[in-house]
Amino acid sequence: MNCPHFADLVFLQAQKYGNKSALWYQNKETKSWTPISWNQFASSVKTTAKAIYDMGISNQHKIAIYSPNKPESFVVDFASFTVGAVVVPLYATSTVQQIEYIINDASISILFVGEQFQYDNAYEVMKTSQHLKHIVIFDDAVVTHGEKTSIYFTDFLKAGEKSSTDIETQKPQPYSDEDPATLMYTSGTTGEPKGVILSHGNYLEAMRIHDIRLTTVADNDTSIAFLPINHVLERAWCYFCLFKGVEIYINLYPQDIQRAIREVHPTLMCAVPRFWEKVYIGVQEKLEEFSPFMKGIVAWAIATGKKHNIDHIRLRKKPSPWLSLCYFIADKIVFSKLKKTLGFERANFLPTAGASLSDEITIFLRSIGIPIIYGYGLTETTATVCCFEYYGYEIGTTGSIMPDIEVKIGEDNEILVKGKTVFHGYYNRPEINKTAFTEDGFFKTGDAGKVVNNQIILTERLKDLFKTSNGKYIAPQQIETRLTTDKYIDQVAIIGDQRNYVTAIVVPNLDFLKEYAGNKKIAYQTMDDLLSNPEIVTFYQDRINNTQKDMASFEQIKKFTLLKNGFTLEAGEITNTLKLRRAVIQQRYKSIIDQMYNS
Repeated sequence: MNCPHFADLVFLQAQKYGNKSALWYQNKETKSWTPISWNQFASSVKTTAKAIYDMGISNQHKIAIYSPNKPESFVVDFASFTVGAVVVPLYATSTVQQIEYIINDASISILFVGEQFQYDNAYEVMKTSQHLKHIVIFDDAVVTHGEKTSIYFTDFLKAGEKSSTDIETQKPQPYSDEDPATLMYTSGTTGEPKGVILSHGNYLEAMRIHDIRLTTVADNDTSIAFLPINHVLERAWCYFCLFKGVEIYINLYPQDIQRAIREVHPTLMCAVPRFWEKVYIGVQEKLEEFSPFMKGIVAWAIATGKKHNIDHIRLRKKPSPWLSLCYFIADKIVFSKLKKTLGFERANFLPTAGASLSDEITIFLRSIGIPIIYGYGLTETTATVCCFEYYGYEIGTTGSIMPDIEVKIGEDNEILVKGKTVFHGYYNRPEINKTAFTEDGFFKTGDAGKVVNNQIILTERLKDLFKTSNGKYIAPQQIETRLTTDKYIDQVAIIGDQRNYVTAIVVPNLDFLKEYAGNKKIAYQTMDDLLSNPEIVTFYQDRINNTQKDMASFEQIKKFTLLKNGFTLEAGEITNTLKLRRAVIQQRYKSIIDQMYNS
């Protein structure tokens, strides 16, 4: 099944599906879900394309979108593709400095913004920018600063409706797979963000190989757009959903996702591992409230689920009649209720990627019948390089390499990727482009790993990998992933580069910690008092020791510091995709780190 060029996709789907719902969004006042049909979607795309073209934007020009997840973002995307423009997505949480850098680097003249936060930041940039000339505002409730260069999207549409432009004659002809579709900026964990140029050919190839791999996706599926659409995983996934006719429910605010899932009961949903870590922690917390008898029932059910789903179904082994009966009972009395509470009782499968996911959580979710599909990819590879197949996936891997993607292991065990989904280079970065690829055309991912039976085992981000002064290599992300499965730990930063042992800065989950202190009748006046209490320090030491008991001695955390305030985007300590900026953390908390080594 070939995917049409994105300039034509929405219009062809409108001819096929007509008044069938394409997108859903939640009305802010009524909280009800409101559909947008394929016909309405196509009409809005055409009208927006006219308005964009009339503002002087056409082939190869760039426009940016700076907004939370909204249907208007998809409209602007496909309207831009229609006139041959390039879309530059910005994270809705980006600061003034972050968007200013991208607007200047990409020479953005028109910026579409979502809400007040984004408008206010854009206005600050526009006051001094040589490039930004127009702001188009999605939300009519936004209060402008009286400047004449901003327009609400509703008025922008009216201008398009009045336009006499024949958009059909303005489409780039012929379309080329080499034409850029999006310019997506990396999160910049180790420096300034880099603009990743993804072509229409990259996306069309991604549609093709996902269609080969994910054979159960159909137009009766529903998906929630939970991750920011600016995230390559969510963006490529939503494009795939539109290609397959899947209805997309657009979740506006990430903090509302649990309620949205229970309302929508999606069959599909992308997430990052941290989401599933929190689900796992929440389930474990609930189980602690059960009576010993019920805890026994649940333990039996999970063991049965593992034997049925992991030891048999995963390997295409037919369960015995007795095991099938036991699983039916376990599902009836435990799993079905749990999945319904979470909102995943209709799940077809649930892609997850973007960071490490612990094997413990993978096994737990699969055992209770939540069909996560774990994968690995980068912005530079148009998302997926590999992912779980329906059967035969190995726990501990990130799944099988996608069809027609080549992967090999280079120096320092670096994963190298080649294929039609691999990007064409970084924007305005000729020197970096020279070193980003091998002589035979493989992209250097910067991630370490190995390939076993066509499945990738991911070990560490090479730039994160550090060596102690004793010459031992440490993979900090693996240790951090283990620790954050503990409900009392919210964030962790592992330290140890060129030091003689490993330490950690630990951000507790304060809600759970305060509950624990109350149960133990530990008195305190302030959070500083609580975190310095010897009983609390011992409590965390015991939990850390338990988590790392099967790790090598040189990997184990010898000292740690509890931090009451978490790492934040505003402080520059994490990226928009929640990855740690280690250099910033080590500089900002230098005195704390030095104390752990000097004492």
